[in-house]
Amino acid sequence: MPPRWPRKPTREDPAYRKLEDRINFAVHVAAFTAVNSGLWFFHTLDPAWVPWVAKVTLAWLPVLVGNGIYIFAIADYSPAPLAPTPPDPNGKT
Repeated sequence: MPPRWPRKPTREDPAYRKLEDRINFAVHVAAFTAVNSGLWFFHTLDPAWVPWVAKVTLAWLPVLVGNGIYIFAIADYSPAPLAPTPPDPNGKT
């Protein structure tokens, strides 16, 4: 059974943003692994068929590492401060 979110999911919820970003990072890692393992498999069978496989891996790897650094070290998941409410024109609080 999949996990359930205890409240209505919204991008304003810091815990939900953090979970969503980590899931997106996991999908990015899975895509990187699947695509590169397939390319390297065919490169091993016939190096002339995909001679550019190293360029793809070396171009994609820094993007993946940068994504991971942002998600796990830089991203700020603290709650956003509430915007001040405008004063009531009738003088009521």
